[in-house]
Amino acid sequence: MDVFSSASHHDVLILVIQIAVLLLVARLLGELFVRMGQPSVIGEILAGIVLGPSILSGAVPFLGEFIVPQTEVQGYLLEVISLLGAMFLLLITGLETDIKLIKRHARTAIGVSFGGISITFLSGFLLGQYLPDFLLAEDSSRLIFSLFVATALAISAIPVIAKVLMDLNLMRRDIGQTILAAGMSDDTIGWILLSIVAGIAAGDAVSVGSVLQTVGSVLAFLVISFTAGRWFVLKAINFVQDEMVQHDRLLTLVIVMTFLWGAITQALNLEAILGAFVMGILFGTAPRLPNIVHQKLESMALGIFAPIFFAVAGLKVNILNLADPTLLLITLIVIAIATLGKVVGTYIGARTIGGRDHWTALSFGAGLNARGAMEIIIATIGLRLGILSQDMFSIIVVMAITTSIMAPFALRWVLRRVQLSPEEQARLAKEELESKSMVADIHRVLLPVRSREHMPEGAFTQSIEGQLLDLLGKDRSLSVTLLTVTDKERRNNCADYLSQLKEYFHIEEVVTKVVVSDNPADAILDEARKNYDLLVLGATEQVTDSRVMFNPIIDYLVRMSPCPSMIVKSAPVDKDWQPKRVLVPTNGSKAARNAAEMAFMVGRALENCEVIAMNVSSNERARLGIELQDNRDFDRKKIAHEIVAELKKSGEAFGVSTEALVVHGESPEQAITLVAEENNIDLIMVGTSVRPASSRLYMGPRVENIIQHARCPVVIFNA
Repeated sequence: MDVFSSASHHDVLILVIQIAVLLLVARLLGELFVRMGQPSVIGEILAGIVLGPSILSGAVPFLGEFIVPQTEVQGYLLEVISLLGAMFLLLITGLETDIKLIKRHARTAIGVSFGGISITFLSGFLLGQYLPDFLLAEDSSRLIFSLFVATALAISAIPVIAKVLMDLNLMRRDIGQTILAAGMSDDTIGWILLSIVAGIAAGDAVSVGSVLQTVGSVLAFLVISFTAGRWFVLKAINFVQDEMVQHDRLLTLVIVMTFLWGAITQALNLEAILGAFVMGILFGTAPRLPNIVHQKLESMALGIFAPIFFAVAGLKVNILNLADPTLLLITLIVIAIATLGKVVGTYIGARTIGGRDHWTALSFGAGLNARGAMEIIIATIGLRLGILSQDMFSIIVVMAITTSIMAPFALRWVLRRVQLSPEEQARLAKEELESKSMVADIHRVLLPVRSREHMPEGAFTQSIEGQLLDLLGKDRSLSVTLLTVTDKERRNNCADYLSQLKEYFHIEEVVTKVVVSDNPADAILDEARKNYDLLVLGATEQVTDSRVMFNPIIDYLVRMSPCPSMIVKSAPVDKDWQPKRVLVPTNGSKAARNAAEMAFMVGRALENCEVIAMNVSSNERARLGIELQDNRDFDRKKIAHEIVAELKKSGEAFGVSTEALVVHGESPEQAITLVAEENNIDLIMVGTSVRPASSRLYMGPRVENIIQHARCPVVIFNA
């Protein structure tokens, strides 16, 4: 057994210098291209070309010794860092992938992938048949060489494509998601073809059975990933969130699972980046993954590892090797055929199978034409297996870099002529609103439930907080934890009760928990500290004690909650109650806007729901003997109309019918309760925040007056 040993001191020194220089120059050139209105990925790839043998390292060999790997060990070390960049980038891409959106465009993605692979493979094979003999390695046959060139031209580079889509802000566009789906199909098929060609080149017996075995292993991996793998990911998130206390524990889980899945795909003779992409999709569909984890991963990927990955790809290019006019002409022909084959193939597939229009079909070829570092990996394999000569290796590498640089320019040019459908415009507008909304970031909710021996008939339908959560989770990713605090003797009965209650929800994920404790409030707070986004509390009792606002436990929970809270003050309602008319009082504050957004989230899950955004212009100043001077009274009215008009615009963007209302009254709370009665309001949604006071919960006199006098349910949203 060999003794484990590290790289030499000099090799480690070279690696540290390479990372510093490559990252610095990649970020600087990326910044330059962003300021020029171009994607940063172009500058990051050019950083490697500038630093590599084509320019700086070739002109100043002494500097090249510190930038370009000089030994196998140095090359391996830098490749490992580059691999991390590719895996992190594909992980982020997976997190951004919308499976539901891809399903809606599955026909187009299949057509684009089929056309792009078949036409490009055929054109690449014909090209390989007519290229000069001196481009073949000495022991390579023409058939194997042609098959290898065909495979190299057929594949796309998902890491490059993903970065281009991010840079051009296309990741959430229908076109972007379809390109990703087609690109992953292209890459999967391409790696299968590569394994077949590599097997033939190595002298292995390749039969129909071995090919089917390879295809079957890929399909089995995908099926297992999206069934058992998804179940395992959800269970792992639950365990880490609930049982571990270290900072960034979920971040560690995501990275461990990413590399584990990468190891599985690598073992299947595919690439580790495919496993990273699939794991990104699995975590992206998990409602309990906090947004902060996504943000930290994105910072690591796009700020550190991805620029190094692209710079290393550019570092492998040596344009000087192609200075010969014959080689330069062949390089241009290879680039032209690779580009033409991919564009024509995807165009035909998108038009005939996907039924897309001319410019949209053309955009798929523009995006999928990027080959990037994947092509360089393939070329390296061909060189190692003795299929390609050094000159053909350089030609393929230059083709890969050139098509990667062409992709963003081509995509931007084509997309100027692509018309957005009304459906996509509405979806993008909604997503833009949600990206700025605190309420839209609520994915994990804690709902403490009183323990019962059994499920009373209608218990859920009469629980307003339960119905509101069901509406919130109707068209978005939501995880609700039902929590009961009890004693040991009643633990099993409470667990049965929660299991029954769980069946009434129609939410993506409902988790039940029974905690044994003699201090319910502290037990609930302990649970709320486990990365919850919202604590929902039901207040059903009539308050007669002026020392509390709701009851001692709820008051304590609201004051001490580590996350936003929503208190539902119930009122007698019909058994088929639904909030079809929601009143949102607003004074223009952020708290009021949060409440309005919560109302919009609820309203869009119902048909014919109307939200009324209301501002009250009161007589309080006159009653207190304060006279308004100049035009300030007029300005206040103007501002009031602007406040409700803004919320009306937001509500309509969410797809909810919204009315803007400005009323005049003696006091805001009196006007609110009067409007609620006159307009048959089903729910009042009030935004507020806990105010400093004594040990008593205090949210201001207006909120307390609304709670006491409203005849319909009231929701207090404390963000």
